[in-house]
Amino acid sequence: MVGEHGSRRASRSRGRTPREPSPGLDTGPEADPESVARTILLNQLTGRARTRAELATKLADREVPDDVAGRLLDRFTEVGLIDDAAFARDWVEQRQSGRGLARRALAQELRRKGIDDEVAREALDEVDDDDEEQAARQLVRGRMRTVGRLEHDKAVRRMVGMLARKGHSSGVAFRVVKEELAAHGVETADEGLDGP
Repeated sequence: MVGEHGSRRASRSRGRTPREPSPGLDTGPEADPESVARTILLNQLTGRARTRAELATKLADREVPDDVAGRLLDRFTEVGLIDDAAFARDWVEQRQSGRGLARRALAQELRRKGIDDEVAREALDEVDDDDEEQAARQLVRGRMRTVGRLEHDKAVRRMVGMLARKGHSSGVAFRVVKEELAAHGVETADEGLDGP
């Protein structure tokens, strides 16, 4: 259905931009900061789990007083709505299996999300060397179709570079690429494939 402004988008968004508060959220000078903060937190947690640091940043961006933000974040953590350890475990599992990221890349992502180093380390302990190598192999196998037409050295560089961007060490990257090329019957000159 086309809205009065001549587009479908206008009828759905009613002119609000993504940065504007939701209807019914009173953020004026007389609004109760605790109610505003609670609504912000609940809205943020509706779509997906978030870290305490992400939520604290969102509250600070919306100029919620620090004492109110701290109190509500503590309460949400206490009742289990905020759980950085569970977030870290889920994040590692999804990103490692879905994108083939190695522990090093996962650790950087968790750090950017504001996860404590000890909590991140515990989540990363769930990924062992075999899981990491298997993920690297899957990535290389998936890339074999697209690099098959390339010159050998260029294909090797691209696959090793891809694995490096996913956080895999150069030793693992070169070994896996060499073994997968051999498994697919591609002649490999050993020089240059043993890593740096």
